[in-house]
Amino acid sequence: MVPSEVGGVILRSTSCVMLISFFTNFFLSIVKVMIGLISKSSALVADGIHSFSDLITDVVALFGNVLARKPEDQKHPFGHGRIEYVTSAMIGLIVVGIGCILIGSVLQKDVEIPSKIVIIVSLFTILSKFILSRYLMQKGKELDNQILIASGKESSTDVISSIVVFIASILIQLEGYFHPFIYADKIASVLVGLFIVHTGFIILKENVSILIGEKESDTIYYEEVENIILQSTLVHHIDNLIIMKYGYFYSLTVEVSMYSNLSLKEAHDEIEMIEKNLKEKNERTKYIHIHMNPYPK
Repeated sequence: MVPSEVGGVILRSTSCVMLISFFTNFFLSIVKVMIGLISKSSALVADGIHSFSDLITDVVALFGNVLARKPEDQKHPFGHGRIEYVTSAMIGLIVVGIGCILIGSVLQKDVEIPSKIVIIVSLFTILSKFILSRYLMQKGKELDNQILIASGKESSTDVISSIVVFIASILIQLEGYFHPFIYADKIASVLVGLFIVHTGFIILKENVSILIGEKESDTIYYEEVENIILQSTLVHHIDNLIIMKYGYFYSLTVEVSMYSNLSLKEAHDEIEMIEKNLKEKNERTKYIHIHMNPYPK
């Protein structure tokens, strides 16, 4: 399969996954906010806003995923793959902002005792968000897509926040036996906000690092590339190998030591053969730059 076809398949797969996430989060956020308002649970409303943050990130993710698959042009010879990381960084900023706003609004509210229905809704959302987060993380790893992984991490935090709401909803029903439990809902709301902020910072940190220029850390892929290069009988050893990611595709910068008695044409033909073998072995290997050093010098 040629790179353009691979990109199309990945785009369709990612978009399908994000649509599933979008409609799931839309349903959960509506349920939690409505039940939270009716039952006077600020924690459940906060949890619903958390799901709304997932909804916003899914919209941003879908938009960024389309832009990231645009082919290379004169101004962008390595394609537009890094838009994926820009989009994920934007998700991080959005999540941090939502968390800060939520904490501020909760601290200003009066204490109220929510209805027992919050316990049932919390259990339902815990199960739903756990399934969704595992699904997003799995698909993100399968497609090697940072947008899906970022969305999956945010969803997994939503599972934890729903557990916090669940515990708080039980404790507040016991406030007659221990009066400080009356603050359980308010404390849970602040904790949910902190969860949101923490997740946003993690997403932001990871993707800013990649945008600055972080090397690929997949040691298995490094070994695969090295083995293919060293299969050449004309290459003595690899002097340097740097692998960077441009969205779904890899960019390789390689320095190899080749025997100095080779003619220019022999060295050129061998390098072209190595590049061909690398691309045939892994369709994600798209951009290759190989520099030859004479051996012995």
